[in-house]
Amino acid sequence: MSYLISLDGIDGVGKSTQIQRLDGYLQSRGYSTLCVRDPGSTPIGAKLREILLDSSMQLHRRTEAMLFMASRCEMIETTIRPALQAGKVVISDRFLLANVVYQSVGGAVPPERLWEMGRWANDGLCPDLTVLLDMSAEASLKRLDRAADRMESRGPEYMESVRVAFLDQIKNAGGASCVVDAQLSVDQVTAVIQHHVGAFLDQHVAAG
Repeated sequence: MSYLISLDGIDGVGKSTQIQRLDGYLQSRGYSTLCVRDPGSTPIGAKLREILLDSSMQLHRRTEAMLFMASRCEMIETTIRPALQAGKVVISDRFLLANVVYQSVGGAVPPERLWEMGRWANDGLCPDLTVLLDMSAEASLKRLDRAADRMESRGPEYMESVRVAFLDQIKNAGGASCVVDAQLSVDQVTAVIQHHVGAFLDQHVAAG
């Protein structure tokens, strides 16, 4: 069976490490997998990602939102849907949830409008399971070992507001969801994620 699993959360929560570990866990259970990054994972997405994360550029939030959605639309149609049709489990580093919270915080674009736009751009595709890695902005920003991108450069207060918006909006992501305390040790976070993902898979196999 094919599934779309999204890992999300503010930068610095450890998504990259946990995606790599989740990929290995799923393969150990016999699943064929594909990992993607939103925005990115297609030639068009890679170019849009450069624009979106360039801290020297100023974009209106609606412009930002639509560029994110254009990148995701291309990735869904050229990469994700074919993988799902081939029976793979797709693990996505972010999905529409992140688009909604990052572009709605500050009030420039209402989250309801972003969900509506995003579901149209996604042609109705949503994650079967969303795993939210939760950590305070203060703690997560301390973990970053690179220059801040355009989102992070808005400061810790903005990032904390994004964190709160993630917790508030995850209920609208579609499918199942869980929140994981990302301030646990890396191994503990891995164990909790594998518990939730394993339970999700077992439930669907039993129902299948």
